Amino acid sequence: MQRPQPFALAVPVNHTDHVLGPATAKVTVVEYGDFECPSCGQAYPAVKMLLKHFGDRMRFVFRQFPLVEVHPHAELAAEAAEAAGAQHKFWQMHDLLFEHQLHLKAASLRQYALQA
Repeated sequence: MQRPQPFALAVPVNHTDHVLGPATAKVTVVEYGDFECPSCGQAYPAVKMLLKHFGDRMRFVFRQFPLVEVHPHAELAAEAAEAAGAQHKFWQMHDLLFEHQLHLKAASLRQYALQA
């Protein structure tokens, strides 16, 4: 029986991505996420659990995908996360945004920026 061949990501991980875990990890999980999306918010603790459980055997990539048609604060939240990322604090902001997902108006985002 022939072993299944690994597949390549349609959009390879690159220097613009937000990545946790080593490039040598056997598994890469890519989330196209929206900080205001309820399903993404429900996935957040599961992703944290997977990262803790698998450690360096897993790589997690978060890519912005704000659904602006249905989530009025998603784009501004994504911009706040990117601004934090420019200061090497993307993951701190990522966590704050998902932990306070129901409070993503501009005033709240400014407060999170001070915390990140």
